[in-house]
Amino acid sequence: MANWDKISSRGRVLDRRSAVGTVGGLGLTGILLLMGVQYLLGGNPLDVLVDVAPSVIQQQQDPSEFAGEDPYEQFAAAVLGSANNTWSRQLAGRGRAYAEPKLVLFRQATQSGCGFASSEIGPHYCPVDNTIYLDETFFDELTQRFGAQGGDVAEAYVIAHEVGHHVQNQTGVLEDVQQAQQTGSPNAQVAAIALELQADCYAGVWASSLKGQGVLEPDEIREAMDAAAAVGDDRIQEVTTGQVNPESWTHGSSEQRVSWFNRGYATGDMQACNTFDD
Repeated sequence: MANWDKISSRGRVLDRRSAVGTVGGLGLTGILLLMGVQYLLGGNPLDVLVDVAPSVIQQQQDPSEFAGEDPYEQFAAAVLGSANNTWSRQLAGRGRAYAEPKLVLFRQATQSGCGFASSEIGPHYCPVDNTIYLDETFFDELTQRFGAQGGDVAEAYVIAHEVGHHVQNQTGVLEDVQQAQQTGSPNAQVAAIALELQADCYAGVWASSLKGQGVLEPDEIREAMDAAAAVGDDRIQEVTTGQVNPESWTHGSSEQRVSWFNRGYATGDMQACNTFDD
Protein backbone atom coordinates (compact mmCIF):
# COMPACT_ATOMS: atom_id res chain seq x y z
CA MET A 1 0.00 0.00 0.00
CA ALA A 2 1.26 3.45 -0.89
CA ASN A 3 2.33 5.88 1.81
CA TRP A 4 -0.39 8.48 1.34
CA ASP A 5 0.43 10.04 4.69
CA LYS A 6 3.54 11.45 3.00
CA ILE A 7 1.20 13.89 1.27
CA SER A 8 0.35 16.85 3.48
CA SER A 9 -2.12 18.57 1.12
CA ARG A 10 -5.80 17.72 1.28
CA GLY A 11 -8.45 18.27 -1.36
CA ARG A 12 -12.06 19.03 -0.57
CA VAL A 13 -14.01 15.78 -0.18
CA LEU A 14 -17.75 15.71 0.58
CA ASP A 15 -18.97 12.42 2.04
CA ARG A 16 -22.55 11.47 1.12
CA ARG A 17 -22.12 7.72 1.60
CA SER A 18 -24.42 7.61 4.61
CA ALA A 19 -27.32 8.57 2.35
CA VAL A 20 -28.68 6.41 -0.47
CA GLY A 21 -30.40 8.22 -3.31
CA THR A 22 -33.86 7.25 -4.46
CA VAL A 23 -36.06 8.97 -6.98
CA GLY A 24 -39.66 9.53 -6.02
CA GLY A 25 -39.55 6.27 -4.07
CA LEU A 26 -38.64 4.32 -7.24
CA GLY A 27 -35.09 3.39 -6.40
CA LEU A 28 -32.46 2.65 -9.02
CA THR A 29 -34.25 -0.43 -10.40
CA GLY A 30 -37.36 1.63 -11.02
CA ILE A 31 -35.36 4.28 -12.84
CA LEU A 32 -33.78 1.70 -15.13
CA LEU A 33 -37.22 0.22 -15.83
CA LEU A 34 -38.53 3.64 -16.81
CA MET A 35 -35.54 4.13 -19.10
CA GLY A 36 -36.34 0.79 -20.77
CA VAL A 37 -39.97 1.77 -21.31
CA GLN A 38 -38.88 5.11 -22.74
CA TYR A 39 -36.60 3.31 -25.20
CA LEU A 40 -39.33 0.90 -26.32
CA LEU A 41 -41.65 3.83 -26.95
CA GLY A 42 -39.06 5.37 -29.26
CA GLY A 43 -37.88 8.05 -26.85
CA ASN A 44 -34.45 8.90 -25.48
CA PRO A 45 -33.81 6.92 -22.26
CA LEU A 46 -31.64 9.77 -20.96
CA ASP A 47 -34.74 11.98 -20.87
CA VAL A 48 -35.87 9.94 -17.86
CA LEU A 49 -32.81 11.11 -15.94
CA VAL A 50 -33.53 14.70 -16.86
CA ASP A 51 -37.11 14.37 -15.68
CA VAL A 52 -36.40 12.63 -12.40
CA ALA A 53 -33.13 14.28 -11.40
CA PRO A 54 -34.75 17.16 -9.47
CA SER A 55 -36.65 14.68 -7.31
CA VAL A 56 -33.62 12.79 -6.03
CA ILE A 57 -33.85 12.57 -2.26
CA GLN A 58 -31.40 11.26 0.30
CA GLN A 59 -32.42 8.56 2.75
CA GLN A 60 -30.21 7.93 5.75
CA GLN A 61 -28.63 4.48 5.89
CA ASP A 62 -26.84 3.95 9.21
CA PRO A 63 -25.24 7.42 9.37
CA SER A 64 -22.81 6.22 12.03
CA GLU A 65 -21.02 4.03 9.47
CA PHE A 66 -19.37 7.04 7.88
CA ALA A 67 -19.28 9.35 10.89
CA GLY A 68 -16.18 11.49 11.01
CA GLU A 69 -13.36 11.23 8.50
CA ASP A 70 -12.72 7.56 7.76
CA PRO A 71 -9.58 6.13 6.07
CA TYR A 72 -11.10 6.13 2.57
CA GLU A 73 -12.10 9.75 2.86
CA GLN A 74 -8.57 10.59 4.04
CA PHE A 75 -7.11 8.65 1.11
CA ALA A 76 -9.31 10.44 -1.44
CA ALA A 77 -8.49 13.82 0.10
CA ALA A 78 -4.76 13.09 -0.08
CA VAL A 79 -4.90 12.01 -3.73
CA LEU A 80 -6.99 15.04 -4.64
CA GLY A 81 -4.70 17.32 -2.67
CA SER A 82 -1.58 16.05 -4.41
CA ALA A 83 -3.30 16.34 -7.81
CA ASN A 84 -4.24 19.93 -6.99
CA ASN A 85 -0.59 20.66 -6.22
CA THR A 86 0.47 19.10 -9.52
CA TRP A 87 -1.95 21.12 -11.62
CA SER A 88 -1.38 24.36 -9.77
CA ARG A 89 2.28 24.06 -10.79
CA GLN A 90 1.62 22.85 -14.33
CA LEU A 91 -0.89 25.59 -15.16
CA ALA A 92 1.06 28.32 -13.38
CA GLY A 93 3.99 27.48 -15.64
CA ARG A 94 1.70 28.29 -18.57
CA GLY A 95 0.32 31.50 -17.12
CA ARG A 96 -2.99 30.00 -15.97
CA ALA A 97 -4.64 29.89 -12.56
CA TYR A 98 -5.98 26.60 -11.23
CA ALA A 99 -9.31 26.36 -9.38
CA GLU A 100 -9.52 23.27 -7.20
CA PRO A 101 -12.37 20.79 -7.82
CA LYS A 102 -14.46 19.02 -5.19
CA LEU A 103 -14.91 15.27 -4.85
CA VAL A 104 -18.19 13.71 -3.70
CA LEU A 105 -18.21 10.19 -2.27
CA PHE A 106 -21.62 8.55 -2.56
CA ARG A 107 -23.40 5.20 -2.68
CA GLN A 108 -25.94 4.11 -5.32
CA ALA A 109 -27.15 7.57 -6.38
CA THR A 110 -26.91 11.26 -5.66
CA GLN A 111 -27.70 14.64 -7.19
CA SER A 112 -25.01 16.46 -9.14
CA GLY A 113 -24.82 19.73 -11.00
CA CYS A 114 -25.17 17.68 -14.19
CA GLY A 115 -28.30 15.89 -12.99
CA PHE A 116 -28.67 12.35 -11.70
CA ALA A 117 -25.46 10.55 -10.71
CA SER A 118 -25.62 6.78 -10.21
CA SER A 119 -23.15 4.01 -9.45
CA GLU A 120 -23.82 2.53 -12.90
CA ILE A 121 -22.36 5.61 -14.56
CA GLY A 122 -19.08 5.01 -12.76
CA PRO A 123 -16.65 7.69 -11.54
CA HIS A 124 -17.20 10.88 -13.50
CA TYR A 125 -16.60 14.62 -13.57
CA CYS A 126 -19.34 17.24 -13.81
CA PRO A 127 -18.12 20.50 -15.36
CA VAL A 128 -21.23 22.39 -14.20
CA ASP A 129 -20.26 22.21 -10.51
CA ASN A 130 -16.56 21.36 -10.99
CA THR A 131 -17.02 18.18 -8.98
CA ILE A 132 -15.89 14.56 -9.26
CA TYR A 133 -18.46 11.93 -8.28
CA LEU A 134 -17.22 8.59 -6.99
CA ASP A 135 -18.90 5.50 -5.59
CA GLU A 136 -15.87 3.54 -4.41
CA THR A 137 -17.75 0.24 -4.75
CA PHE A 138 -17.06 0.72 -8.49
CA PHE A 139 -13.64 -0.77 -7.84
CA ASP A 140 -15.21 -4.06 -6.74
CA GLU A 141 -16.76 -4.29 -10.22
CA LEU A 142 -13.43 -3.42 -11.79
CA THR A 143 -11.66 -6.31 -10.08
CA GLN A 144 -14.42 -8.92 -9.99
CA ARG A 145 -15.82 -8.44 -13.49
CA PHE A 146 -13.04 -6.93 -15.55
CA GLY A 147 -10.07 -8.66 -13.93
CA ALA A 148 -8.21 -5.62 -12.68
CA GLN A 149 -5.57 -6.18 -10.04
CA GLY A 150 -7.06 -3.44 -7.89
CA GLY A 151 -5.30 -1.65 -5.07
CA ASP A 152 -5.11 1.86 -3.72
CA VAL A 153 -2.80 3.12 -6.49
CA ALA A 154 -5.28 1.88 -9.10
CA GLU A 155 -8.04 3.79 -7.32
CA ALA A 156 -5.84 6.87 -7.12
CA TYR A 157 -5.31 6.65 -10.90
CA VAL A 158 -9.08 6.81 -11.44
CA ILE A 159 -9.37 9.91 -9.25
CA ALA A 160 -6.42 11.50 -11.07
CA HIS A 161 -8.06 10.72 -14.43
CA GLU A 162 -11.19 12.60 -13.35
CA VAL A 163 -9.08 15.52 -12.14
CA GLY A 164 -7.63 15.45 -15.65
CA HIS A 165 -11.10 16.19 -16.99
CA HIS A 166 -11.29 19.13 -14.60
CA VAL A 167 -8.05 20.45 -16.07
CA GLN A 168 -9.52 20.03 -19.56
CA ASN A 169 -12.55 21.99 -18.45
CA GLN A 170 -10.35 24.84 -17.26
CA THR A 171 -8.28 24.90 -20.44
CA GLY A 172 -11.35 24.84 -22.71
CA VAL A 173 -10.63 21.44 -24.28
CA LEU A 174 -13.64 19.78 -22.69
CA GLU A 175 -16.02 22.41 -24.07
CA ASP A 176 -14.56 22.05 -27.58
CA VAL A 177 -15.15 18.29 -27.58
CA GLN A 178 -18.67 18.65 -26.20
CA GLN A 179 -19.51 21.12 -28.95
CA ALA A 180 -18.20 18.68 -31.57
CA GLN A 181 -20.48 16.00 -30.14
CA GLN A 182 -23.51 18.27 -29.95
CA THR A 183 -23.13 19.50 -33.53
CA GLY A 184 -22.67 15.99 -34.91
CA SER A 185 -19.16 16.63 -36.16
CA PRO A 186 -17.73 13.67 -38.13
CA ASN A 187 -14.68 13.88 -35.87
CA ALA A 188 -16.72 13.72 -32.66
CA GLN A 189 -15.84 10.13 -31.79
CA VAL A 190 -12.13 10.66 -32.45
CA ALA A 191 -12.21 13.81 -30.34
CA ALA A 192 -14.05 12.04 -27.50
CA ILE A 193 -11.46 9.26 -27.40
CA ALA A 194 -8.63 11.82 -27.53
CA LEU A 195 -10.24 13.58 -24.55
CA GLU A 196 -10.17 10.39 -22.48
CA LEU A 197 -6.64 9.47 -23.49
CA GLN A 198 -5.45 12.94 -22.57
CA ALA A 199 -7.04 12.53 -19.13
CA ASP A 200 -5.09 9.26 -18.81
CA CYS A 201 -1.91 11.10 -19.76
CA TYR A 202 -2.71 13.78 -17.20
CA ALA A 203 -3.13 11.03 -14.58
CA GLY A 204 0.38 9.92 -15.53
CA VAL A 205 1.66 13.49 -15.07
CA TRP A 206 0.19 13.44 -11.56
CA ALA A 207 1.77 10.05 -10.78
CA SER A 208 5.11 11.38 -12.04
CA SER A 209 4.90 14.22 -9.50
CA LEU A 210 5.05 11.62 -6.70
CA LYS A 211 8.50 10.40 -7.74
CA GLY A 212 11.07 10.87 -5.01
CA GLN A 213 8.46 11.63 -2.32
CA GLY A 214 8.39 8.15 -0.82
CA VAL A 215 4.69 7.78 -1.58
CA LEU A 216 4.82 4.81 -3.94
CA GLU A 217 6.56 1.56 -3.18
CA PRO A 218 8.64 -0.07 -5.96
CA ASP A 219 6.45 -1.37 -8.82
CA GLU A 220 3.20 -0.03 -7.27
CA ILE A 221 2.73 2.16 -10.33
CA ARG A 222 1.85 -1.07 -12.15
CA GLU A 223 -1.48 -1.03 -10.32
CA ALA A 224 -2.38 2.18 -12.15
CA MET A 225 -1.35 0.77 -15.53
CA ASP A 226 -3.35 -2.39 -14.85
CA ALA A 227 -6.44 -0.30 -14.03
CA ALA A 228 -5.99 1.72 -17.23
CA ALA A 229 -5.89 -1.52 -19.21
CA ALA A 230 -8.96 -2.87 -17.42
CA VAL A 231 -11.11 0.07 -18.54
CA GLY A 232 -10.06 -0.03 -22.17
CA ASP A 233 -13.03 -0.20 -24.54
CA ASP A 234 -11.80 -3.44 -26.10
CA ARG A 235 -11.48 -5.15 -22.69
CA ILE A 236 -14.92 -3.99 -21.56
CA GLN A 237 -16.59 -5.00 -24.84
CA GLU A 238 -14.93 -8.42 -24.79
CA VAL A 239 -16.16 -9.10 -21.26
CA THR A 240 -19.68 -7.72 -21.69
CA THR A 241 -20.52 -8.75 -25.27
CA GLY A 242 -17.82 -11.18 -26.40
CA GLN A 243 -17.07 -8.92 -29.36
CA VAL A 244 -14.84 -5.90 -29.99
CA ASN A 245 -16.25 -3.06 -32.08
CA PRO A 246 -13.87 -0.07 -32.43
CA GLU A 247 -16.57 1.97 -34.16
CA SER A 248 -18.42 2.30 -30.84
CA TRP A 249 -15.40 3.09 -28.69
CA THR A 250 -15.55 6.12 -26.40
CA HIS A 251 -12.36 5.87 -24.30
CA GLY A 252 -9.77 4.05 -26.39
CA SER A 253 -8.23 0.60 -26.25
CA SER A 254 -6.40 -0.89 -23.27
CA GLU A 255 -3.12 -0.47 -25.13
CA GLN A 256 -3.83 3.19 -25.89
CA ARG A 257 -4.86 4.00 -22.32
CA VAL A 258 -1.74 2.42 -20.83
CA SER A 259 0.48 4.04 -23.46
CA TRP A 260 -0.81 7.56 -22.76
CA PHE A 261 -0.65 7.09 -19.01
CA ASN A 262 2.98 6.01 -19.39
CA ARG A 263 3.75 9.02 -21.56
CA GLY A 264 2.54 11.37 -18.85
CA TYR A 265 4.35 9.37 -16.17
CA ALA A 266 7.64 9.38 -18.10
CA THR A 267 7.64 13.10 -18.94
CA GLY A 268 5.78 14.67 -16.01
CA ASP A 269 4.73 17.40 -18.43
CA MET A 270 1.22 18.15 -19.67
CA GLN A 271 2.75 19.39 -22.93
CA ALA A 272 3.42 15.75 -23.82
CA CYS A 273 -0.31 14.97 -23.58
CA ASN A 274 -1.56 16.46 -26.85
CA THR A 275 -3.58 13.44 -27.90
CA PHE A 276 -5.52 15.49 -30.44
CA ASP A 277 -2.52 15.69 -32.81
CA ASP A 278 -1.43 12.09 -32.35
